Amino acid sequence: MIGIIGGTGIYKIVELGDEIVSQVVETPYGPSPEMSIFQLHGKDVIFMPRHNLGHAKPPHMVNYLSNIWSLKKMGVDRVIATNAVGSLDESIKPGDFVIPHDFLDFTRMRKGTFYDDKTVHIDVTEPYCRELRNILISSGNVVGKGVYVCTEGPRFETAAEIQMFRQLGGTVVGMTGLPEVVLARELEMCYSSICTVSNFAASISPTKLTMDEVFEVVENKRKDLVKLLSDSIKRIPSENHCDCRSTLDGAEVGDLLEPEDL
Repeated sequence: MIGIIGGTGIYKIVELGDEIVSQVVETPYGPSPEMSIFQLHGKDVIFMPRHNLGHAKPPHMVNYLSNIWSLKKMGVDRVIATNAVGSLDESIKPGDFVIPHDFLDFTRMRKGTFYDDKTVHIDVTEPYCRELRNILISSGNVVGKGVYVCTEGPRFETAAEIQMFRQLGGTVVGMTGLPEVVLARELEMCYSSICTVSNFAASISPTKLTMDEVFEVVENKRKDLVKLLSDSIKRIPSENHCDCRSTLDGAEVGDLLEPEDL
């Protein structure tokens, strides 16, 4: 089962296939958004609007735990997310697609783990699935590497913050990539992101940043994004032997303790 998480401006993808059923999943963290289940290229696909229909949930209020848990409960083991981002690099322009390989987390108030009742330290040397990234990179005209900077939102970043992010090695900045990628990894799901560059970030952009600009670019790139998703899903093999499936091996502190140590 393949999951697609739609970001800003991507609340339904009717172009990808005939919807079989819509479903809301109850989780320990609350209900999921209404998801669409369909078949594409002979594979079962679930589409989830991250922000709910109509962008009802702003980025800092998205129930990331419920979203990822519900996809796992539905049998999803590979997730392709879409994110609208600002560029920190003048060579990466609005309309470009970036496939990030790493992240910097500047969120502050979000619950970022499923493991509050036991100590689990997962490895995030490669937070994004290498196999999914390679499929996305080979499926379209994309920037195949980048560091995703995630901020709390909902405000845009200051000019000083953007300059700091650039100095730290950031490539793009957004508000929804974290803790989503980490939560997927905690549940041993393959996860990769397609970042649609909707604007240059503050101090790089020559004009005031507006949501009108973001939605306009996302809508203009929608057809290309849908094609990239479709071509990528077609290339995903039915067998999944990715290392993401063993993320929890050796990650739990309790697994390392002998009975006499407790």
